[in-house]
Amino acid sequence: MKYKRYPKYKDSGVEWLGEIPEHWSEKRFRFLFSFSRGLSITRENLMDIGIPCVNYGDIHSKYGFELNPEKHDLKCVSHEYLISSEKSLLYRGDFIFADTSEDIEGSGNFTCLNSYVKTFAGYHTIIARQKENYNYRYLAYLFDSLEFRSQIRSEVAGVKVFSITQLILKDSKVLLPDPKEQTNIASFLDRETARIDSLIEKKERQIELLKEKRAALISHAVTKGLDPNVKMKDSGVEWLGKIPEHWGVKTLKYIFKNLDYRRIPLSSEERSYMSKNYPYYGASGIIDSVDDYLFDEPLLLVAEDGANLLSRSTSLAFIAEGKYWVNNHAHILKPKSGSIKYWEGILQAYDYTPLITGAAQPKLTADNLGSIALPVPPAKEQFAISSFFSKESSILDGLSDKIQLSINLLNEYRTALISSTVTGKIDVRE
Repeated sequence: MKYKRYPKYKDSGVEWLGEIPEHWSEKRFRFLFSFSRGLSITRENLMDIGIPCVNYGDIHSKYGFELNPEKHDLKCVSHEYLISSEKSLLYRGDFIFADTSEDIEGSGNFTCLNSYVKTFAGYHTIIARQKENYNYRYLAYLFDSLEFRSQIRSEVAGVKVFSITQLILKDSKVLLPDPKEQTNIASFLDRETARIDSLIEKKERQIELLKEKRAALISHAVTKGLDPNVKMKDSGVEWLGKIPEHWGVKTLKYIFKNLDYRRIPLSSEERSYMSKNYPYYGASGIIDSVDDYLFDEPLLLVAEDGANLLSRSTSLAFIAEGKYWVNNHAHILKPKSGSIKYWEGILQAYDYTPLITGAAQPKLTADNLGSIALPVPPAKEQFAISSFFSKESSILDGLSDKIQLSINLLNEYRTALISSTVTGKIDVRE
């Protein structure tokens, strides 16, 4: 859809902004907002019941842009903070900025409270409260734009952690159409972004369905084989059910050599001084790069601990190849024989949930991992099965990649539409 431009523009005097509509004004953030800070607490102060509390982690990973404690699941703090820390209590329309970020892209991340429920700003947050009554939805879209964020990103300091100070926010510039126009822009963007988000959600669901199909295909191939007419037998293992008659069953500890004794953790500080030559693996895959390696052969890694142990959407087993380092959060398995791709497939198909211990710190111990009963086809058949599901997976992954590309394009369009609207490059007045 092609949008019209405003009749007249003026030079904003700001290089990154260029021209703005002639009747728009610009003000420093400091003249529009008053500031306070979130609670001086730690994660240990949070509870399951009490007054909802939004922390910087919630802003970065869960509830960016808009927050409603009636819909969003927040940790809580004690009611006693209502007396001791009233300045950290939020009101509808307040903006809460995360004051630190682990990457430059997260600098300027915020949320806006859209609720009258008593809610606190938590640790590592800055509260910005309007001095006058501007349309907070318009401001939220403006703060979410690349143009506004570029002001923050050009000023933040840090190497591994980027700090967003009140001074950085206070010195940033805010564009202000007239009040009616702010409402028009907010309504337009609410409508258009909802439409785009709906399309993205449908496409993401398509990818999830392809992932489920891929998982089902692999699971069937590695547990039932490729011959639909083969004679079956009871495996004697509940999760396997029937398997081809000529297959065997062994526990994992007899199929693999465990190399956990060779893994060595490196702290983030140690890694920060290293050249980035070799992948550094953890429980979820590659998490960094380091200047040396421990292994120089394909091996199977299985997550040992971490929140992803309880996530059914994340595979806990994967192959590491080339030269690489492994920390102490992943089990290291070397097949004694057969196809490593087949063994990756069977370990991806397994549900580890009954073997995971601990709730606060989930863990899959080496003993529990070693106790898993697995089907053992002849080596030749293992290679045929792995070749089959690699080919089929490649087709499904190709479809997923195409859908993901369309999602990326929709996200780019969404970002561009917000930027164009809140900087006056297009006229959406009704």
